[in-house]
Amino acid sequence: MTFNQLATMALLFLCSSAFSQSRFSKNEISVNGFRNPSIGLEYRNKNVSIHGGYYITALESGITTKFIKVGLTGWFLPVGKKENPSSFYAGASYLRGINLDYNKENALGVEAGFRWMVWKGINLRLGAIALVSKGHETRINPTPGISYSFFF
Repeated sequence: MTFNQLATMALLFLCSSAFSQSRFSKNEISVNGFRNPSIGLEYRNKNVSIHGGYYITALESGITTKFIKVGLTGWFLPVGKKENPSSFYAGASYLRGINLDYNKENALGVEAGFRWMVWKGINLRLGAIALVSKGHETRINPTPGISYSFFF
């Protein structure tokens, strides 16, 4: 899959989420403590969010590759009857490598998955990311995450 194909898919996911029926709270700030979307902060307005932080992944067994990551996520198909429902997501991110083979290199991340609202603001994510960068093969990795969200 080429960079342009992945970028087009990410744009379609984000656009389709903008037209989905929304039961999402108007605003949310999440403190993300693990890989998905990154170790950092995320702000969501209705069903679109922006995030930024430090992203780590194991592209090879036992070797941690590190990135700075910023991106957009679209939220769709809310599940359940909770005030803040679980839902599916898809997004696209810019990544800047900070070590190893990706040091000072740019990459595109396209990801999709599901966020489960466990209890109050605690939520878990399970998804996958396709990492595309010039001069490297496309890598697909799992992206688990844990976050705490504040709704307002």
